[in-house]
Amino acid sequence: MEVVITALGPDHSGLADPIIHHVTARGARISEIQMYDHDEEELFAMLCRLQFDAGADPAELLGQLQDEMKQIGEHTGLSIRAWSPDARANRPRLAVACTYVEHTPRAVLEAVSSGQIAAEVPVIISNRKKLGFLADEFDCDFRMIGDGTGAVDDAALLATLDEYDIDYLILARYMRILPADACWQFAGGRIINLHHGLLPGFPGFRPYHDAHNVRMLTFGATCHFIIPELDAGNQTINQRTFSVAPGTPLERIIAQGESENEPACLVEGVRRVVDREVHLHFHRVVPRKDLVAKFAGTK
Repeated sequence: MEVVITALGPDHSGLADPIIHHVTARGARISEIQMYDHDEEELFAMLCRLQFDAGADPAELLGQLQDEMKQIGEHTGLSIRAWSPDARANRPRLAVACTYVEHTPRAVLEAVSSGQIAAEVPVIISNRKKLGFLADEFDCDFRMIGDGTGAVDDAALLATLDEYDIDYLILARYMRILPADACWQFAGGRIINLHHGLLPGFPGFRPYHDAHNVRMLTFGATCHFIIPELDAGNQTINQRTFSVAPGTPLERIIAQGESENEPACLVEGVRRVVDREVHLHFHRVVPRKDLVAKFAGTK
């Protein structure tokens, strides 16, 4: 059984020790550990990926670890989360975050509804009210975390993810940058983003415009895991492209990308994660060992 523990809080000495000592005493093997000391903000952040021997009930073990990490967090002043992709491996819980563009979140919701993505979506999160009707259409809750200007209450975002016990946060054209502390607390491959350009070539907020300005005839989208470094590009889960004829107006290119290419790219990326074909390890997307063995056996 795999468990990911993240910790974030005020920086001082000895923060990792009680976590590491506790989980190793429980028999865990550490397959990944990363620690950050952000001196300018006086913050400590840690990610620890653990492996437990088969036999324990995943949900029961996870519940115990969550209670134990809560106690350690109260003692150290850290916000500690324990999560396992194995606890709900057959049907993880997704939160879909969006802003204005309807096509991409709708595609994810339709894929879940049809069974293409084997998951459930209990909540849609947005910093705008525009897409609230999707919650009624797909029978889930809608949480508005923005003010009248679209500015985000990031604490409300984290609280919503905890309230609904979310496994994966899906950023379906959610047009706000997640703060670093949110990325750290849900690190380890729990945040999936749709970037409306090909990474690493076209990062930023206007990838269609940037590609069009350099006379590109192929445009695309990238589904990737989020880490604190924005659009780093080496966490790619899926990419999808489309070609246009020379002279195609930018508006037509954007319309085709938003309505066709981006939704298909994100749906396939989310499916790969939910179906456990890939995962994030030391900030790199790698295929799971059982999938590698499967393909090796077909040669």
